[in-house]
Amino acid sequence: MPKKIKITAGKITAEATLAENRTAAAIWEKLPITGRARTWGEEIYFPIPLQLPPEDPQEIVERGDLGYWPPGRAFCIFFGPTPASEGEEIRPASAVNIIGRVLGDPHVFTAVQEGEEIKLEEAREK
Repeated sequence: MPKKIKITAGKITAEATLAENRTAAAIWEKLPITGRARTWGEEIYFPIPLQLPPEDPQEIVERGDLGYWPPGRAFCIFFGPTPASEGEEIRPASAVNIIGRVLGDPHVFTAVQEGEEIKLEEAREK
């Protein structure tokens, strides 16, 4: 069964499932993780306390994907085009490791402002 995390950013709360790969497992082991949201187009990212290598890196991602950006040691939430995108594609600044997917509508993250606290934690079963 996939592991689930809860993402809280400002007034927004969403759940996500983690992929079954080494990068996602390393992030799971570090939970809870907090930081300050940075925005880049329709992407939220923030540095996390892990230095991980590329793992099947992707240059184009899907709406709702979660990624780990090795050069910035950052956790990323993708919900639309970025300044690097062409048309409606979703393109990170450089390739990311896909580590999971937001459950539900990832557009809720448009309400998150630069600098707001963001927290990743294990989702508790209800």
